[in-house]
Amino acid sequence: MGVVTPFPNVGRPGQVAFERPELNRILDLYGRMVAAGHWRDYAIDLGRDVAVFAAFRRATERPEFRVEKNPALRNRQGMWALIGEAGQVVKRGHELGPVLAPIERRLMKLVED
Repeated sequence: MGVVTPFPNVGRPGQVAFERPELNRILDLYGRMVAAGHWRDYAIDLGRDVAVFAAFRRATERPEFRVEKNPALRNRQGMWALIGEAGQVVKRGHELGPVLAPIERRLMKLVED
């Protein structure tokens, strides 16, 4: 039987990381955006205060969107934030699903009868 290797940086004190269900939800959305031709690259930054998932149209640009997890804001504005390309906060909240909703709306297509 194989050996299970833990996700890097999980469990280190003072390190913020994405939990498996959170990362699965984000990567699922990323995969659908890649299949639709919107995104081509991503980056993950696991810092002391904030964990960031950044999605890029091309690797040489600024990220089109950043999903940030900041546990220090858990009891205030919510620990999840969706940041746009220019640095503006697009959506903020306590749960990941509603914060990702503006990106998921881009995948919807109008179907005529």
